[in-house]
Parts: sequence; structure tokens; C-alpha cells
Amino acid sequence: MKPILIALAPIVLLAPLFAQAPAGAQDQKDWVQLFNGKNLDGWKPKITGYAFGDNFGNTFRVEDGLLKVSYDKYDQFNSRFGHIFYKDKFSHYIIAVEYRFTGEQAKGGPAWAFRNSGIMIHCQRPETMGKDQDFPISIEVQLLGGNGKDARSNANVCTPGTNLVMDGSLVTKHCINSTSKTFHGDQWVRVEAVVHGDSVVRHVVNGETVLTYEMPQVGGGSVTNFDPTAKPDGMLLNEGFISLQSESHPIEFRKVELLNLVGCIDPKAKNFKSYYVKADNSACKY
Repeated sequence: MKPILIALAPIVLLAPLFAQAPAGAQDQKDWVQLFNGKNLDGWKPKITGYAFGDNFGNTFRVEDGLLKVSYDKYDQFNSRFGHIFYKDKFSHYIIAVEYRFTGEQAKGGPAWAFRNSGIMIHCQRPETMGKDQDFPISIEVQLLGGNGKDARSNANVCTPGTNLVMDGSLVTKHCINSTSKTFHGDQWVRVEAVVHGDSVVRHVVNGETVLTYEMPQVGGGSVTNFDPTAKPDGMLLNEGFISLQSESHPIEFRKVELLNLVGCIDPKAKNFKSYYVKADNSACKY
């Protein structure tokens, strides 16, 4: 299948003239906490070389109310790239994490993975990943930390098994830098990805938009040991699963939350929300 290039239809934000919901309710954002601060309920890991669900070395764990990615039980990293997947898939949404890097990189981790992790969006179904597959076919919202002196942008985009469109042209380069500033040390940072299906995706760091692109689609390289049937090149990615990475540097998440942008857009309904961008009026309540 050839890469798909089509004109983007403008996204229309619906502005209601009236609503039966209580004043302000239509604008109140209903964030869902994907990480409950207690355990990994709803999440399941896939680590290179291991079956889906095998949390080798207790890589992903919850301690002190934080979701931690740790390597204290690794003697060598040995390219055991990991991802922990949330159970549901989404199409139009905002995914947000608050994270910080800590400690030292695992022995044997690649130099490029120093203070490097990511939010993977529009992921393939994790059950379709090969046992030795390194990354899910997905779009990566790259989480990066500085080394204390050099500039290093955050919330870049990388494309394992995918491509995207910028300024009307198909981009096949694996990673594209954002305009973000550098975040040195172990400070907490909030990164959001605003995902509108297969149209527009925006990366936001501490409230500032730092990167925008369109039409995420299957294609390209930078992924190994995948099932070819799971990689129909040129197919637009309208939805998928969300995962968090383990790439050899310890990282902690204090918040992982999602705002669904799909729902009732009838302003007469009690559960109408003005921020929805895709209609699902079967969910309307009157």
C-alpha cells in the first residue's frame, strides 16, 4: 500500500449556544487517571525477548505512589527494550504524563538512551508484537532529559515502523526535533500529546506547544522482528494503544492521565462537553 497523502479537512470545534447541563459543566474537563498510584492495574508489559505480560526484573513497578521503570535486577541491559501498555485503545484524546529521570543508566544501555524514554501513541495491539520485537509499530512522543550542559530538545517525535506528514510532505526521517527547551537534572516535567485520530497531533511541554504534525501512518523502518502482517505500510493510524517505554534509564511517573475527546456533542444533553472533537451521540444522556 502506498503512503496516503490527502488534504486535511479543517477540524471544527463545536461551540454550543446553550446547554442543559449546569453552568460550566460543559467546559469541565473529565481527566481519567490511567495510573491509580497504587498498582499496575490496567497495564501490562512487553519486554524484548519475553512474552507479553512477563515483567522481567520487575522493570515496571509501583513504589511510593509512583510508577517506576527500574533496572536494579539487570546485570546488563542487553537491548531489552520494554513497553508497558494500557488495556484500552483510543482515537481522539489528550494523553499527559508528569515524569522525571533519576539515577544512572543501566549498564550496557546505548548512549542515545541516556535520559531517554517515551509515550508511544497509536500503538499496534501488543499481542501482535513478536517475542523479539524491539518497539511497537507506533508514534513516539520522546521524553528526554539533559546532561547538565548541552542543549537537548524534549517531546521530539520518533517513528518506529511509521511515517508522518509535515507541511504537506511525507516525512520518513526517524526522529524530528521539537522547539522545546532542555530539562536538566531530576525535575518533574509535564508532557502532553493532543491526538486527533489520523489528522493532527500536537506535543505540549509544560503548557507550550513545541511540535505539530499530521497524518500518522504505518511505514518506514526502525523496528525489528515484527510480524509483516502487522505492518500494512501506508495505512493511516486513526487509533491505537498507549504505552510507556523502558529504554535503559530509570524514570518515574507521578501522573498518567487521559482526556477523551470523543463523546456527546448534543448541547441539550446532560453530559455534553464543549471540548469534544469527535461525536459519539450514542453516549448522550438526557
